[in-house]
Amino acid sequence: MNDVNLAHPAEEVAPKLLGAVLTHETPEGTVSITITETEAYSGADDPASHAYRGRTPRNAVMFGPAGHLYVYRSHGLHWCANIVTGADGTASAVLIRAGRVIEGEDLAHKRRGNKVESPRLARGPGNFCQALGITTEHNGTALLTGASVTLSQGEPVPDALVRVGPRVGVSRAHDWQHRFHLAGDPTVSAYRLSPRAKPSTEA
Repeated sequence: MNDVNLAHPAEEVAPKLLGAVLTHETPEGTVSITITETEAYSGADDPASHAYRGRTPRNAVMFGPAGHLYVYRSHGLHWCANIVTGADGTASAVLIRAGRVIEGEDLAHKRRGNKVESPRLARGPGNFCQALGITTEHNGTALLTGASVTLSQGEPVPDALVRVGPRVGVSRAHDWQHRFHLAGDPTVSAYRLSPRAKPSTEA
């Protein structure tokens, strides 16, 4: 990951992670996924961030150092994977929303279901984690030091293919332009406005 400096704010790192590859090696086999959609989340200044109200045992990994994996359970159902960014001690992370399986598709299908179409294997943050085999046991994993889960640079993504928009499904600061994805890529999840969404002035 020499081409992406993770020690910058999440909103700067998030678009640069498009095209990067997350790989998980397990006894079952290896799955690699190219990242096609991300969302940036900051700390005290971001009402939609887990770190908005300060440090807790749950969000401690978000406070650094950069390059670690922050994994949490969403709605009690799905695991979500974030790449910690920014300066050590300052909460900042990029949620990985979607990707394209480039290695280990058979294993990804085994985890997600054989009837799932290939573009949908890692479409959405919960599906991404399921296809990659990520759970809470990987919370805090250092992605750049040769652990079982690693982050590597993939094919460069032209700026012309990057699209920017509001974050998906959050009720606060939902209109912040902190979602980044590849234009026209079938693996990218659909935009959905939360029914509880509030204007940013009311966040």
